[in-house]
Amino acid sequence: MDCTIGIRREDKNRWERRVPLTPAAVRHLVDQGIGVAVQPSPIRVFTDAEYVRAGAEVREDLSGCFLVMGVKEMPRTFFREGGVYLFFSHTMKGQPANMEMLAEILRKRATLIDYELITDDEGRRLVAFGHFAGLAGMLDGLWALGRRLEEEGFATPFASARRAWEFPDLAAAKAATERLGRRIADEGLPVEVAPLVFGITGYGRVARGAREILDLLPVREVAPEDLSALLTEPAPAHRRHVYVTTFRKEHMYRRKEDGGFDLEELDAHPGRYESRLGEFLPHLAVLVNALYWEPRFPRLVTREMLAELWAGDRSPRLRLIDDITCDIRGSVEATVKPTDPDRPTYLYLPDRDEVVDGAWTGRGPVVLAVDNLPCELPREASEEFSGALAPFVPALARALGPEGLDLERLPAPLRRAVIAHRGELMPRHAHLAALLPGGPGNRELRNAS
Repeated sequence: MDCTIGIRREDKNRWERRVPLTPAAVRHLVDQGIGVAVQPSPIRVFTDAEYVRAGAEVREDLSGCFLVMGVKEMPRTFFREGGVYLFFSHTMKGQPANMEMLAEILRKRATLIDYELITDDEGRRLVAFGHFAGLAGMLDGLWALGRRLEEEGFATPFASARRAWEFPDLAAAKAATERLGRRIADEGLPVEVAPLVFGITGYGRVARGAREILDLLPVREVAPEDLSALLTEPAPAHRRHVYVTTFRKEHMYRRKEDGGFDLEELDAHPGRYESRLGEFLPHLAVLVNALYWEPRFPRLVTREMLAELWAGDRSPRLRLIDDITCDIRGSVEATVKPTDPDRPTYLYLPDRDEVVDGAWTGRGPVVLAVDNLPCELPREASEEFSGALAPFVPALARALGPEGLDLERLPAPLRRAVIAHRGELMPRHAHLAALLPGGPGNRELRNAS
């Protein structure tokens, strides 16, 4: 071993330009005597030269590093015997696409630490890109809404919206959104689409990021319970602003037996509950899905809900499902595949459970399902993420050695983030063994996801 930390080159796709640690954070580590090696990259938002100036070594081979960190999933061929890896593995929910990768980590007797599980004692995430997923997802959502309305024949200020990656930085994106908002206030929206309502599921980092963009428009808040009354008012009264409603758990779920709700019961016995979001969907123009979801909970939006909306000759108000969470066949059944930033949407046809790429209008909603939204704002997203991660790295480095990772020397937030250690699943993740290739639970998970 000749370095402590290696930073892997991101290669999932051409959009992935983020880093886990910025050159400034690397300089701080080097000054503490922690060696850092970085793989070269032609697309990374921070250049190789910036890392060299920060004191890192830029090289292809990271096999001599105690720990290798990255952002997105790593290929199965990358893992070495007994290695320690820190990245977003997307395995904690038993995601089928990454079970082969997890199996390889176990075969190599390696250790997997996942950013998503670095939490405080209350279970709150401490290192995340969620804020920027919300920002980029909402910017892209405004663009997609503009395209949908334009294809329907409506001229609106949303036609001027651009996707997050088309701006030089977040400040420029926000300035453009403010201009869009002033046009809504000055010119108004067509009476045929007013009142225009955005509904947001969730209230965490992702939802706050989405709301940060929406609040640059002329926004009026409306409670979910008041949505139906809103539609009884004359449309001209709503032309010069948009509405935002936030769905909390009690708006999203109800007990099957009697329609009641108890948060503790929902968490302990989710099978007793069903989604009630279908009663609100007819009032929305855009559903912004920003809620963390697990397969044990009922889906929020089912194919049947959407098929009912588009039944007969009706043209519902719902134009767009902006699924920032992008759980494939997860909380939103219409999210059937991920998309890329340059082609972020498809049309979902609920009667056939099919998608039409490149289409904007038809018998179903447009779905926006980019699975790496923060990469559309790579510099700011990396800086915020690195700022949250960097304080943990010295303690992590001290726990590394020739024998691998010493769990006892890790602070509690990092210890909670270990999914597998030296080829063995940690007790809290032991259930994933059944979901590995050939495991008895693999088929069930695929059907549930």
